[in-house]
Amino acid sequence: MNAVFGAGLSLTALGLLGYAVGVFVPYPGRAFSVTALMVGVTLAVVGTHHEGENA
Repeated sequence: MNAVFGAGLSLTALGLLGYAVGVFVPYPGRAFSVTALMVGVTLAVVGTHHEGENA
């Protein structure tokens, strides 16, 4: 697994978990879960790019 893709999956999972918890319990910084989700999805997509492949 590509390291960037793995980081993207991890951030996406953490962002989803943070968002789900934030729906039920207000906590400081819960808005960062949406940011983590967006960055995680972006990293997961970028991590799927393979060098030398025609896109």
